[in-house]
Formats: sequence, structure tokens, C-alpha cells
Amino acid sequence: MVHVLSGRTLLRPTDPERSRFFYGEQLGLAVSREFGTGPERGTVYFLGGGFLEVSGRSDVAPSPAVRLWMQVEDVSAAHDELRAKGVEIVRPPVKEPWGLIEMWIADPDGTRIVLVEVPPDHPLRYRSAI
Repeated sequence: MVHVLSGRTLLRPTDPERSRFFYGEQLGLAVSREFGTGPERGTVYFLGGGFLEVSGRSDVAPSPAVRLWMQVEDVSAAHDELRAKGVEIVRPPVKEPWGLIEMWIADPDGTRIVLVEVPPDHPLRYRSAI
């Protein structure tokens, strides 16, 4: 068995500076660490209990099968804040049949991001989803 000590999601954007602006300024993710120099340097952001690394460069768009899932305290407040910052809202907040409130946005390369609010009465508040 592999004993995993830490993990993070890696993105190789087509335009690293544009992606750093999106994740750092528009979404407001805090920086955990940075490494390297130049436009393809690495930036690791705190992502709740995980990390998101934006580093390097890709010549191709990401797969449409890739999604990021981020739990937020208040999806409606996130919607208003992100819209005011010019973030494209792919789908406004909707209460899903499974009880979560979800909103969809996309990063500059089109990677879909699901922002999720777990209502106070939802089972995820009372038991581990793992």
C-alpha cells in the first residue's frame, strides 16, 4: 500500500499569467508557495484541505472531463463577488436533487470549477463523505 503524505491538483495552463490572475486575484486563493522564475514558474494555492498548483505551460486546452470541486461557505455570496470581478458564471447557483447548492464557473482555459455549498441540514455536515 502506498502511504500518501500530501497531494495536490496540477494545472498546466496555456497562459500561466492569465491563470495566476484568475486563481489568485479573481478567486482570491491564498498562495501556499511559489517556486522557479519567469512566466512558467510554479504557484501553489491553498485549496481548503488540498492544494492547486499552476505551473509550466501547455500548448493544448485541458480535457473537458477535468473538473475542480471547491466547497464554499455561501455560494450566493461567491456568485455576487465573482460576477463583480468579471468571472464568467457558466451556471448560477442551483439546489441540486442531492441537496447541495452548486454553481459552475470556468478558468481562463475552460477548466470547469464547481463551487458547492453544503446546507446546514445536509448529511455531509454530519458524516464523512470518504
